[in-house]
Amino acid sequence: MDAIRVKNLYKYYQIGDETVKALDGIDFSIKEGEFCAIVGTSGSGKSTLLNMLAGLEPPTKGEIIVNKRHIEHLKENGLVKFRRENVGFIFQSYQLLGTMNALENVALPLSFRGIPRARREKKARDMLKLVHLEKHMKHMPAQMSGGQQQRVGVARALVMEPRIIFADEPTGNLDTKTSKEIMELMQNVVKEENRTLVMVTHDNELASYADRVIRIIDGHVVSNEVKE
Repeated sequence: MDAIRVKNLYKYYQIGDETVKALDGIDFSIKEGEFCAIVGTSGSGKSTLLNMLAGLEPPTKGEIIVNKRHIEHLKENGLVKFRRENVGFIFQSYQLLGTMNALENVALPLSFRGIPRARREKKARDMLKLVHLEKHMKHMPAQMSGGQQQRVGVARALVMEPRIIFADEPTGNLDTKTSKEIMELMQNVVKEENRTLVMVTHDNELASYADRVIRIIDGHVVSNEVKE
């Protein structure tokens, strides 16, 4: 079963008199429960692609089918609902609120759904245990290392039980050893929680953790390989 299917996808930008082709007729699919890395250098179109898969940016033309639903024609209200019901995000810069501890940061998205506090906190505790931060629940972001903050970010993405998680250069601010730990954690989470994870990176070493590697150069898919 495909979690994501992209057909004949284009994204053009008009900069002055010049038309820039960020994506130039892309086709691929990602299976449910797969960890997929989209790999390319800066300017290859990979971040533009991630934004379109997540419903953050419309394509110029083409089809984007996520969980059997066409999202390319959805209006803003429909896209907000789609993201809330289907998608989790892991950011390079963690984006934790400095005035909240780890537990509160993870529970925050649930408050937007009107879930009662006791249930929010239980789910947040469960997710922090999943990412091995049970001893850091009351720590503020400033009291945690970069790797610990990114684990909080992973827990926050998972707490909404999204079917698909999008990660944009998730280890970009971390050292090599911590990056390896975060990648292994994400690998395990995909398997244990049966989530689909789509990660954008320029790093071939990080891409090696994925089940599927899609390489993009100048807005074209040049390879789409599945690990045996």
